[in-house]
Amino acid sequence: MCVSTPVSADFINESKANLDTRNFYMNRDFRQSGAAQSKAEEWAQGFILRFESGYTDGPIGVGVDATGLLGVKLDSSPDRVGTGILKSNREAPRRAQDEYGEAGFTAKLRASKSTLKLGTLQPVLPMLMRNDTRLLPQTFRGAWLSSNEVKDLTLDLGRIDRVNQRDSSDNEEMTVFNGGRRNIVLGSVKASDEFLFGGASYKWTPQLSTSYYYGGLDGIYKQHLVNLVHQLPLGEGQSFKSDLRFARSTDDGGSNVDNDAFGALFTYRLGANGFTAGYQQMSGDTGFAYVAGADNALINLVQINDFGNQDEHSWQLRYDFDFAALGVPGLTFMTRYINGDNVDRGPGLSEGKTWERNTDLAYVFQEGPLKNLGLRLRNASTRSNIGSDLDENRVIVSYSVPIW
Repeated sequence: MCVSTPVSADFINESKANLDTRNFYMNRDFRQSGAAQSKAEEWAQGFILRFESGYTDGPIGVGVDATGLLGVKLDSSPDRVGTGILKSNREAPRRAQDEYGEAGFTAKLRASKSTLKLGTLQPVLPMLMRNDTRLLPQTFRGAWLSSNEVKDLTLDLGRIDRVNQRDSSDNEEMTVFNGGRRNIVLGSVKASDEFLFGGASYKWTPQLSTSYYYGGLDGIYKQHLVNLVHQLPLGEGQSFKSDLRFARSTDDGGSNVDNDAFGALFTYRLGANGFTAGYQQMSGDTGFAYVAGADNALINLVQINDFGNQDEHSWQLRYDFDFAALGVPGLTFMTRYINGDNVDRGPGLSEGKTWERNTDLAYVFQEGPLKNLGLRLRNASTRSNIGSDLDENRVIVSYSVPIW
């Protein structure tokens, strides 16, 4: 604390701290597929404490961020373990631990409009998206430089060496996701301690933006991603949004990764209504490659599937409604249906097919003593001849408390 008064004031006065709580119940039913375990069902309470400091004064400002994560078991058993909301032991019989957590710290340096972060990171970038769909978020460890020196241009460059999965408290090496019918074959290198990324996003007009990003998991795969987003106003209360994405993935000496992924998503908004249609196509010798446990940039990444298997073609229809138009602000509804086919199942086998249906109902209290309390119900069903048939329900109660 041996700093001058102006420095101390900037560092402290611009700081903020927030506590997010999540009460998470999840039930995944395997009975439709005849699986050995009939269902996964668990209930837990999560706490996410985030602190972000300001910066010291001077040409290079110095700051620090901290994250504290804690998950507490409320209900689980060996015959219902495996939802991903609790950490469980790796030896049989699997049991969920009573609690788990981690503390992460990030040093940050700011010069002009550029920021360098070192330590715990939670990137949301096309080639690397932290997964935050369970009790606690996935985190990464590394260095990330982000620059906005040129107006409307964002540049990103970084290196990641470890990942902490959403149901873990261990920093581990990374590998590529290979579920479903990805058909990715790894050589002697099964995991990597280096993910390099870089890219740029530019906003040409308030309605048009484009981006290019590169991401590579050393010794396993490398990937180039291009994205174009255009928002077309159509008059009062109406708009049409186009979102086009293309990714080229190849091996990096230690796998057979070879994939082209194309996606197009179109959304028409009319008042409180949103109508969306999308198409996604995989081609090449494997399915889409990305870091295991993370989210990805595919347009058909939904509650259970991402429809990124080898040669898979899929389409999506979606409807959204905002009940603020009916005098109930904070209440929203979403439903969608995704259908995929043409999956390569191997010589002599028919094409692989999958469909998934999602429904999401959410409400956030807008005022009164329960302001910022959020309630969310999520339901999903999927049927497939290349994976398990699943019925899933999630109930999430969240609350955010500003501390500083």
